[in-house]
Amino acid sequence: FPANRIQKAEMANVIIGIHGLGNKPPKKVLEEWWLLSMAEGLEKKKIIARSAHFEIAFWADIIHKQSLDPEEKDPESPLFIDEKYETAPEDFVPEDISTRKRIVDFLGPQMNRIFLNDDLTLNYSFITDAVISRYFNDLEEYYTGTITTANNAIVRTAYVIRERLYELLQKHRNDKIMLLSHSMGSVIAFDVLTFLAREIKVNTLVTMGSPLGLPVVISRIAAEQKQRGIYKGRIATPPGVVENWYNFSDILDKVAFNYRLSDYYNENEAGVKPVDFLVVNDYEANGVRNPHKSFGYLRTPEFAEILNTFLLTEKLSAREKLAKKVAFLKEGLRSKLKGIKKK
Repeated sequence: FPANRIQKAEMANVIIGIHGLGNKPPKKVLEEWWLLSMAEGLEKKKIIARSAHFEIAFWADIIHKQSLDPEEKDPESPLFIDEKYETAPEDFVPEDISTRKRIVDFLGPQMNRIFLNDDLTLNYSFITDAVISRYFNDLEEYYTGTITTANNAIVRTAYVIRERLYELLQKHRNDKIMLLSHSMGSVIAFDVLTFLAREIKVNTLVTMGSPLGLPVVISRIAAEQKQRGIYKGRIATPPGVVENWYNFSDILDKVAFNYRLSDYYNENEAGVKPVDFLVVNDYEANGVRNPHKSFGYLRTPEFAEILNTFLLTEKLSAREKLAKKVAFLKEGLRSKLKGIKKK
């Protein structure tokens, strides 16, 4: 998968990524690791992909003063990276997820019924606030923090972070965009596409390990929509997403606990709503599995198929694109049916 280069055409295929929670290595390193992950997935599917420009909307430096250091050898250093890019383990064996899936499928909707009112205001906010403060520091900073700019203006942290992605989308507004978002990056992507970049067309939105199904996130989005006068009783896919929204979750990923985004997000005027896929995130570091890691999501065979389809769209006719999309959805349905039969 050729990295960071493109033959500029009238409308070129462009891939924009936005990373998730926590401090990160420098932008160029993270971009290289994402590209290696995508290349690994394509190689496993024996796909030779076309080239495309790729760039990450990097925002970790807004909250974290110093990037993680790939060369740091001391595990006790705050700049040490304990989960670098690693190729998939050859002896990886997926767990039996049938019991956990039944539990999650029951508890997820119940949790949202308990914590969300019909108007998407939040019940028991003291509980959700405590959880965010304890486990999601960057998300808390995003929602409640402020930053003092060079001219001594005080600005919400969320606005500064959103601007990074908005600038990239503006830069490529005349290109065909695939937007890849991981973890908290999916919240930022949704907010930017809903509140800042409503007129910019995004061909394909991909969310991975997303917390967009959590009550606190849904209520925050609804509250800002009400404040801006665009709330319509339900939250819909951002207006600029014109072709696809694919949502990938590993059932063991705690951040994506409520993984069925199609239950909570309506289709937009283009008829686009989330298509949810349960996948196996095979990332391991030092023998310890992390089913939330971006590298594992980016090399799943399901994502490789979507990536390849997007890269081919400059060549495909409308009929060919539709046929390829239908074939992919049928394959996903067959996989689900096989899982049901095994139970």
